[in-house]
This record gives sequence, C-alpha cells and structure tokens, in this order.
Amino acid sequence: MNEKNQTWVSEIVLLGFQNLLNFKVPLFSLFLLIYILTVWENILIIVLVAFSRNLHSPMYFFLQQLALSDLQGSTIIVPTLLQTVMKGGTRVSLVGCISQWYFFSSSDAFQCLLLAVMAYDRYVAICIPLRYTSIMSHRVCVTFILMSWAVGFGLAVITVNLIGILEFCDQNIIDHFFCDFFPLIELSCSDTFLLQLEAFIVSVPVIFIPFLVISVSYMCIAHAILKIVSHTGRQKAFSTCSSHLAVVSMFYGTIISIYVVPPRKESQTISKVLSLLYTIVIPLSNPLIYSLRNKDIHAALILIKPINVNK
Repeated sequence: MNEKNQTWVSEIVLLGFQNLLNFKVPLFSLFLLIYILTVWENILIIVLVAFSRNLHSPMYFFLQQLALSDLQGSTIIVPTLLQTVMKGGTRVSLVGCISQWYFFSSSDAFQCLLLAVMAYDRYVAICIPLRYTSIMSHRVCVTFILMSWAVGFGLAVITVNLIGILEFCDQNIIDHFFCDFFPLIELSCSDTFLLQLEAFIVSVPVIFIPFLVISVSYMCIAHAILKIVSHTGRQKAFSTCSSHLAVVSMFYGTIISIYVVPPRKESQTISKVLSLLYTIVIPLSNPLIYSLRNKDIHAALILIKPINVNK
C-alpha cells in the first residue's frame, strides 16, 4: 500500500450503543447508579477488612483484594461508558485507548489469579484444617497477592508493547463502549499474527492454569465434604465455598464467552451485553454475593455503627 494514501490514526472513535433515542437519560442514570453502588460497596469491604479484627483472616484479606480489583476495573470502564451513552459515542486518543486496555486487562489477569488463590485457600481450610494457619500465614498470603499483581501488570506490558508497534491506518471506529483487545487489533493494518499468538500463550498462565487450579481444588473439596458424616458439618463446609463458586462461575463464564470463544462480527450486540455483565454487573454483585449471608461481615457492620454514633 502506498504510504501517501494512508491516514495514520491518532484517535479512536467508540460508538458505544447506537440508536438509543429516548433511552439515553434512563440508561445513563442506571449505569451511574450502578457505578456509585459499586464504589460504595467495594470501598466498604476494603475498610471493613482493614479495621475489623474479626475479618483479619486470609479469606477476608483475599476478599479485600478482590474488592480493590473490582473497584479499579469499574473505574477504568464506566466513565467511558457514560460518555458513549450520552453522546452517542466518544473519542479517545490511541495512546489513551491502549492505556485503558492495559489497566483493565491487568486488573482482570490479577482477578483470574486471585480466584485461583482463593480456591486454594478454601481447599486448605476444608481438606487440611489442622495445618491451615501454618500454610496460609500472613506472609504467604501477601506473597500470593504481590505475585498476582506483578504477573497481571507484567504480562500486560508484553502485550501492550506488541500493540504499540502495530500500525493503525484509515480505520479508527470501534463498535464497542471501551477499548477491548479484539476490536482494537482489528483496526490495525499490520500483521497481528504474532500479537494474537502472544495473547494465546499469555492466556495459559492467566486463564487456563488458574481455572485448572480452581477445578482441582473444588474436586478435592467436594470429596472431603462427602466424607463429613453430619449434615450440619457438610452444610457449614459448603457454605464457606458457595460464594466463591458463584463468583467464579460468573467471571469465567463471561470471560470465556468474550475472549476464549469471541462472538462473530454479526454478534457484536451479544458481545456488548456480555461485556456489560463482565465490566459493570460483576463488580457490583461480588460484594453482595460475599456479604449477604456472611455473619462475620454483618457483625463487623454492627460494630461500626456505635463508633459512628460516638463520633
């Protein structure tokens, strides 16, 4: 292609949701309300775990990190979503678009690894209870978290560097409400084979291995629960895992639907709906899933009330 006839892209147009007509204001209000609730819920979890002595255990430490990840991911995506709803689309710089994907994908990679760590924590608690304190010490938990954040941000750097050397010419329109991986690289006029190969290789330690760890952990947990004689004991053991299982099911169900088996171009609407579930609904629902039937969190909330009254 003759370089003189190419228009090099420096700005990306996000179409968002087209033809909303009279639904702009209601949708904007709904998404804004969801975001406010998401921020409030996740900050509450972070604060409760930090200041309540009853919640100073590995399970709640990991829950605090999950809340931090949900807060980061939601804050990266929702402002752009709100702009696309009200304006019928929005413009972002190419660098800003790539940066948005970097921070969002780092948060997602961390969350994949974190869910695997949480599954392992439940395995140790149920299958090796006598050694739980020594195996899941505070130092080990912090090491798991630091390694997960490092892997998440580190692997995303490799992918971003490969995206950065791509050439974007002529096309600059993405039919989405944020800068996602597949819609972004489809704009490139360069050969993206190496990038897609790298993305597949990276998905092995970030998606497939954590999913395998979760699956094996819960097979061992199920086997251990079936050995428990009393019905009450079984119910108590299962209740400690049910919230995590619900979160894993929602998270991996959507991530596999979007990235492992991406919808075809004609199914872009389905992709957007799944992305809404993935980026907006899950960060809102995670704190609720972990809090609704959790007596420790309820107790921590009750203890905070007298403190606020005294102040």
